[in-house]
Parts: sequence; structure tokens; C-alpha cells
Amino acid sequence: MKPATGDAPKVVKSEQEWRAQLSPEEYHVLREAGTERPFTGEYVNTKTVGVYACRACGAELFRSDTKFESHCGWPSFFTPLAGGAVIERVDSSLGMRRVEVVCGNCHSHLGHVFEGEGYETPTDLRYCINSVSITLEPAEG
Repeated sequence: MKPATGDAPKVVKSEQEWRAQLSPEEYHVLREAGTERPFTGEYVNTKTVGVYACRACGAELFRSDTKFESHCGWPSFFTPLAGGAVIERVDSSLGMRRVEVVCGNCHSHLGHVFEGEGYETPTDLRYCINSVSITLEPAEG
């Protein structure tokens, strides 16, 4: 995985430690910038109120009230939590320009962010996030 721009990750582990902690699919997506198949992820249609966190390090990333129906096959959010929860960097793989989203805490791959697609959200952004990259902590209540 290429290093993210900006500060060094706060959580640093060897590739051997990441492999021991994560399932093969989690490792592929989080540490090798892979992508899960569309419409197969655990959180694609989830409506549960709570906070989504990085599956690799537990850092809080998105709130459920920013999740929206994009019908793209992956969970979509219109904004991350403030304070550097995520880092965005240009991704020119696959012969196109995209913006990769990584965890601001451990620099694990989460997905990509797209803009200008016409969704009626406050930001006109779609953070397209792999379910396997996140966990949901339901709100108490």
C-alpha cells in the first residue's frame, strides 16, 4: 500500500501483524486497496443509527445520519467526521483519476470519494466505502 499524504499514521503495524488481525478479505481491501463486490457488503442497506469506524483500528469515521441511498452497491456517505477522520489522495490506478479515501488514523483503504454526481445531499459528495473496511457501533437507546 502506498503511503498516504499528510501526517504519518498514528497506528503502525507490520504487514504480518495486519495479516494476523484481519481476515484475508479485510486485508485485501484495507491494506492492499482492494474493493469488495458491489451489493455484497454488510452495510449497503443498513439503516441503523450509530457511528461507523475503521475495521482495522477502530477510529470513528462517519455518522449514520450522513449515510444515504446512492444505489451504487456500496455504503455511501456525504461527509466524514471532522478533524482528519479520513485522508483523501489522488488515485490514478486503473487508468482514471479518482480520489481514494483512507483512515486518518491508520491509513487503511476505505474506498473513494466522488463529486458532482447530482445526489441531493448537502455536499454533493459521495464517499463510496467498502463495508469490509468499516464496523457499525449502534447508538444506545
